[in-house]
Formats: sequence, C-alpha cells, structure tokens
Amino acid sequence: MDLDQLPDHIVYSKNVIEFVTVVAETCLFLEHACEFPKVDFVQKSVKILPLLYLKASMLDIPPLAYNDNVEKFVTEDDYLYVKEQLEILLGADDTYLEVFHPDMALSDTPIAAFVSEGLADVYQELKDFAANYQMGDVDSMNDSLVVCLEAFVEHWGQKLLNALRALHALCYSHGFGMEEAERAELPASPKNVRAAFLDFQQSDDDGLDNLLY
Repeated sequence: MDLDQLPDHIVYSKNVIEFVTVVAETCLFLEHACEFPKVDFVQKSVKILPLLYLKASMLDIPPLAYNDNVEKFVTEDDYLYVKEQLEILLGADDTYLEVFHPDMALSDTPIAAFVSEGLADVYQELKDFAANYQMGDVDSMNDSLVVCLEAFVEHWGQKLLNALRALHALCYSHGFGMEEAERAELPASPKNVRAAFLDFQQSDDDGLDNLLY
C-alpha cells in the first residue's frame, strides 16, 4: 500500500514506518549474529547501528493513548541467546573501556563494558516494540512507540553509541579482517602521529613561504 493511503496516524507516518523497517532488520541481524563471520558482522554493524540511531532520533514522542503498561515479549532466554551469540562471535573484542558510566568519575581504574551486553539491551527494547507494533492495534502501537522512544532517550541510545564506538575502533583497526600472516607483513602504524603532522605542517609552511616571498 502506498504511504499516502495509510491511516492518518503517527504510527503510520513515513518516519515511523522507516524506523520500524530498520528496527525489524536490526532485530533479525542480532538474532542471527552467529551465522556471520566476525568481520562481516562488525562491518555490517557499523552501517546498521548509525542508521537505527538516526531513524530513532528523527521521531517525536507522541502522547500515550492508554495508562496501562505496554506488553513485554522478550524473555530472559531470548535476551541471553542474543547476548551469548555476540560474546562468542566477538571473543576478546567484546570488551571495551566505558567512558560514560555514571561511576567513572568516582573510579580510579577504567570500567570495562561489553558490546554483547549493550546490543542485547538494545535488542530487548526493539523486539518488544516490534512485537507490539505487529499486533495491529493503533493505540497499542502508539504506546509501544512511546515506550521505545523514551527508553532510547534514557538508555538504549547511549548503549547503541557506546557499542558502535567499540565496533568502529575494531572495524578500522590496523589489519582488521586480514589473516594472521597478512597482518604480520603490514608496516607498523606510525607511533607519533602528532610529530608526523607537525613535520608535514612545517614542510607545507616552507612551501607557502616560497610562494609568498
């Protein structure tokens, strides 16, 4: 059906439908994470997660239709299944240093966080929303959108960005995706990027001096 023919309600608006589409794709992606090679999973993650964040951030939170709680569909087993798949897939790269943890200011040591846990938390919110949306009752769809977007503001948006930060660093790390023998043949990364930049800047300034004088 053409978007122009859908009922005139926010849950059928273009932006919400696009958000629902990305939500469904993300849930499916996380549920089948173990079917991807690690490199493919990471490379797809750094594409789909920013899109999910963008689509959520474009939506205004509508008023609630009911005062009742929105139905939950994701069980503890569902949550653990996604989390454990990601733990196994990412291995040592599942762990990263958390810089936005509320206890960080009080801690003398870095606080470890886990991509698998963050993405499983995101999955739980998305799957509950998607399951309610599929029910077809407009008021329930509306309220599940409210709950999902409020949770996005409060916690899962930040968790998504934290996981994305770790995955981005992994995806674009020196030699990621290459076989061990191929990585061994790579030239070492520059040890002092600032010094290299200053050297370049000095040579560039000399070139400008030659042009100006």
